[in-house]
Amino acid sequence: MSIFRGAFTALITPMKADGSVDFEGFRKNVKHQLQEGIDGLVPLGTTAETPTLDEKPGSEEDQIIQIVFEEVRAFEKETGKKIPIILGAGSNNTKDAVAYCERAKAAGADAALVVTPYYNKPSKEGIYQHFAAVSKVGIPIIVYNIAGRTGLNIPTDLLARIAELPNIAGVKEASGSVAQMMEVIGQIKNKKPDFAVFSGDDSLTLPLVACGGDGIISVASNMIPALMHEMTAAALDGDLKKAREINYRLAPFFKAEFCDGNPSSIKYAMNVKGMPAGSVRLPLVEVTDDAKKIIEKAIKDCNL
Repeated sequence: MSIFRGAFTALITPMKADGSVDFEGFRKNVKHQLQEGIDGLVPLGTTAETPTLDEKPGSEEDQIIQIVFEEVRAFEKETGKKIPIILGAGSNNTKDAVAYCERAKAAGADAALVVTPYYNKPSKEGIYQHFAAVSKVGIPIIVYNIAGRTGLNIPTDLLARIAELPNIAGVKEASGSVAQMMEVIGQIKNKKPDFAVFSGDDSLTLPLVACGGDGIISVASNMIPALMHEMTAAALDGDLKKAREINYRLAPFFKAEFCDGNPSSIKYAMNVKGMPAGSVRLPLVEVTDDAKKIIEKAIKDCNL
């Protein structure tokens, strides 16, 4: 069975009041994730504000990678439990995406998360060649399909072609379409059972898993890793009654966590709960006062 299964957290990058990275806060968050039973971690994705992080040698990104691996390896040694690390490696410059995948491989990551090239709007063949290039690095690749951020949807016929490339291990499906998710499962996963299909939307975790998917790369689990693990595990085990109960309890929070952008909204929620999160970096800004009320109400209504 694939190790890419369950609830994985798209980790935020906590910031101090002066806008610098709160590395100790980040370490605390990683420890909390592991202690609360999360199934895997995804550092340096878009939820981490990676485009704003310094990536020179010894940089903010290097320190984040070091902390994740230190904490995960120590946890694995102590517990004997495998915690997959999927390292963010996306870029709209194929050369940079290849370099990020090489970095992920050198660090010992279990996979690299590679988003559709954004802004450029390449053709289907361009998208295919982008993933062909990163697949040659020799690390498992999770394709990240999120048209709302990139301006391009990867249709199922194109994803099926990409899935035939070596080292393509799965997809983070954030098209927002349950119908497309079902196509991916029916046309790709049913032929290649080890091809992991993750939801990229917390609110669609249960529908995806019920249709045969593998779990969630979650934003909400930054704050509630135990509940996201519990809901996903119940769904994967076929206990849909339990999974539904948790899903409907969390539904208002799933909506609120994106009410004024990501990760601004989840960071505010974590700040409310006293967790390391802090500010965001420009061009992101703090959520509005109206959004704060929505987030605070959801936390209260969901008993979080």
